[in-house]
Amino acid sequence: MQVRKIAVVGAGHAGVQAAASLREEGFEGTIILYGEETDFPYHRPPLSKAYLKGGLDDAGVPLRAAQYFAENRIELRLGGRVGKIDRAAFRLETDGGVSDAYDALILATGAKPRAFDVPGAELPGVHALRNLADARKLRSRLVAGRRLVVVGAGFIGLEIAATARAFGMDVDIAEIATRPMGRAISEITSAFFLDAHKAFGARFHLGRGVREISAGGGGSLSVTLSDGTRLPADSVVAGVGVLANDDLAREAGLACENGVAVNDRLETSDSAISAIGDCAAFPAPGLARPIRLESVQNATDQARCVARRLTGRPEAYGALPWFWSDQGDLKLQIAGLSIGVDGWVMRGDPQSRSFSVFGFRGAELAAVESVNRGADHMAARRILAARTPLSPAQAADPQFDLRRITTAAVA
Repeated sequence: MQVRKIAVVGAGHAGVQAAASLREEGFEGTIILYGEETDFPYHRPPLSKAYLKGGLDDAGVPLRAAQYFAENRIELRLGGRVGKIDRAAFRLETDGGVSDAYDALILATGAKPRAFDVPGAELPGVHALRNLADARKLRSRLVAGRRLVVVGAGFIGLEIAATARAFGMDVDIAEIATRPMGRAISEITSAFFLDAHKAFGARFHLGRGVREISAGGGGSLSVTLSDGTRLPADSVVAGVGVLANDDLAREAGLACENGVAVNDRLETSDSAISAIGDCAAFPAPGLARPIRLESVQNATDQARCVARRLTGRPEAYGALPWFWSDQGDLKLQIAGLSIGVDGWVMRGDPQSRSFSVFGFRGAELAAVESVNRGADHMAARRILAARTPLSPAQAADPQFDLRRITTAAVA
């Protein structure tokens, strides 16, 4: 079937990039981009960083200028939820009763916050941070001298904690795991960030969950941890992780497991439907099970891959994953995936607040975590993408020039 009309559900990084890439690849048909929020499509990473700090306002977060969508004939439909996919009829239905046909459908529905299911989670002053509306509310609560409890020591939780400390807030961080960012980074880097946030002035409560949140006088809150510890607060932020936003796909009968299941060309169990970004579980080279990545890089690279396939240039998705997190004066950059890593070596000195750790699966480099060491990160991305051999001894040797082997690989 000739593709003349493409619907994209989700107007985040993945969805907007898919629409843009379709035009860049020469698609001349109809593109409709659906977004649930009423705000114009915007960058999400700054919400827990520059936006909360006040260094960026609403005018600084749009993904594309308003005229871009009109000039590129991308029909943008905001403020409405797509509630049903009729796969047999090749139609979408919105909750508002609108029905649209499609020839090809791209699901870019992203992820949703994991439920913070404790008594008192609904109280005023308890926040999540997933969208611009959340960020607006939270920014108004960041005031010097006030007390903030952050639940969850993942990337977003620690970014918010560092910003709050910079404002002069009193900050407690509760984390049910035994170390911060434990599912994402090495013990070496995790221990460094634990000490760094303590130095910022935050207090950690590791290995403890939240039992309940109760209201006090004057709008104050009290957070009771699983061991009975009570933490006074003016605001609470829950950053307890996210889940794939795959309800629409499941209701349509598409195969799902930790997200919408796709093949190496990002096709779902229905070949007319693709899934990309945070909602998609895809086969990663060298790993036994499909993975789901929550990153801007993955979202935009998968969008480009699908756009090429829909315009006649199919290829397997194999882009190198990379991530970043800004926490105070520390920039953490990660290249590759640490799944299955069995050995780490250090390059640089954590005491200098500038170092990298290189993770190996056997003798093969798999992931590199860099703190305030951008040159190492860029070299690591080139080494990993080209699968250039690098030994643990070379990675640990500060005199070994990482740029030399990447230049040789390119040549």
